Amino acid sequence: MSANVEVYTWSTCPFCVRAKALLTKKGVEFTEHCIDGDEAARAVMAKRSQGRRSVPQIFINDQYIGGCDDLHALDSANKLDPLLAG
Repeated sequence: MSANVEVYTWSTCPFCVRAKALLTKKGVEFTEHCIDGDEAARAVMAKRSQGRRSVPQIFINDQYIGGCDDLHALDSANKLDPLLAG
């Protein structure tokens, strides 16, 4: 079983592009919530991410991971693949 991965993004955000590129490189299917200008969607994201309003915000199996740097840090520490395994 593969993990349920969700990424809240803004279409022109370079950090969003980097986070999605890492997930794509790993062959991970993810749901992208592009929240460009959608304050209601941003409010939902902020509620899920402990008040954070920056993008990207990443969730794996409903567990809050953080942003792009957090995702890359997990990968560098060899902790990302086990999360993605489901």
